[in-house]
Amino acid sequence: MLSARPLARAAAPKVGFVSLGCAKALVDSEQIITRLRAEGYVTVGDYAEADLVIVNTCGFIDEAVAESLDAIGEAIAESGRVIVTGCLGAKQGGDFVREVHPKVLAVTGPHAANEVMDAVHTHLPKPHEPFIDLVPDHGIKLTPKHYAYLKISEGCNHRCSFCIIPSMRGDLQSRPIGEVMREAESLVKSGVRELLVISQDTSAYGVDRKYRTDFVAGKPVRTRLFELARELAGLDVWTRLHYVYPYPSVDELLPLMAQSSLGRGRVLPYLDVPFQHANARILKLMKRPASAEMNIERIRVWRAVCPELTIRSTFIVGFPGETEAEFEELLDFLREARLDRVGCFAYSPVAGATANELPGALPDEVREARRERFMQVQAEISEARLRERIGRDIDVLIDDVQDDIAVARSWADAPEIDGLVHVQNGGHLAIGDVIQVRVVEATEHDLIAVLPDDPRA
Repeated sequence: MLSARPLARAAAPKVGFVSLGCAKALVDSEQIITRLRAEGYVTVGDYAEADLVIVNTCGFIDEAVAESLDAIGEAIAESGRVIVTGCLGAKQGGDFVREVHPKVLAVTGPHAANEVMDAVHTHLPKPHEPFIDLVPDHGIKLTPKHYAYLKISEGCNHRCSFCIIPSMRGDLQSRPIGEVMREAESLVKSGVRELLVISQDTSAYGVDRKYRTDFVAGKPVRTRLFELARELAGLDVWTRLHYVYPYPSVDELLPLMAQSSLGRGRVLPYLDVPFQHANARILKLMKRPASAEMNIERIRVWRAVCPELTIRSTFIVGFPGETEAEFEELLDFLREARLDRVGCFAYSPVAGATANELPGALPDEVREARRERFMQVQAEISEARLRERIGRDIDVLIDDVQDDIAVARSWADAPEIDGLVHVQNGGHLAIGDVIQVRVVEATEHDLIAVLPDDPRA
């Protein structure tokens, strides 16, 4: 009698992945990789192993465009079989990329997992009977296990003159709150200790759905930012809000943040608010909402309700037509607002942005000089704000352990863009731990801390 022999299984096709750009693009990458894994493809980190490479690009500013084009060129040189997706892929309907790199197999825009998978199926068909790896409900993540980005919407209804994101990602499309919460709950079950809520305009969450009611754990809940923050607070992990426009509706979040035990969970007292400028004329040219006076008053109200609030923001200097007096007004705003974390960009013309048509373009050296002056002022503010925390006990989340030092973050520090807390004698701590430390020193951007029972405390 012949014994049964197992059928030989075809080798799983291997896909390399390069992910560039912002956190929203990273979430797009995670969704595509999840689809690939669910269908039996293997993702690899070496060009030599890859049968095909996907490059998720950024196309927001000139430097990002150059980086994306270089990454595509490298992938073509190393692999020869490349699919391009992301914001740069949306430029000129994909022709922009094809003109520079005609050998690419396919080009799609952002938030296009279906189109990317169609291209993968065309150029790297999956085996007829692939071995399907078990894929977690929350999908494959590119972030460390203890934190994850939670994208709540796509697109934007604003038409800022310096930005081309709406032309790439379209108008606001909010996810139903039930769907968002199911993903959040799955992430928490997998071990995530911090959820970073992202979108193009987090404050506008649900506007396009007219705040329609959905169901969370069987109960009706409106698809709106306050309700989402309240539901996320119930998960008892860190929840951090990014890209929050300073609308009046944001005010109702502050009592929720003030109720939170600092660092141990709930909604962190942290707002990432892209103010961009302070001069009324420049804000109007940028087509930005609100005014500097309104923003200063709103910051005062926020801090009165929640004194521990950390405010992060970004600004653009050297905008077309910006005068020295208008730039000085921005510096005055910075000194009065005393923001905790600030990023600054020298204005960079972006192909397709209406701001390019404005008169009064400034020389590169003027734009860069203003950026440097801006950051010098902010460095002094940042160090002063951090020094106020010396002697305090704060909760931190451990991100890494290097020899005898644990690298951590407080409620005031988003990963990769803000500062760090270096915990001395923390070599025994574990990544993902939330512990209490005592701050003993501050620099321009970081804190030095020890465990409370340390003699130096």
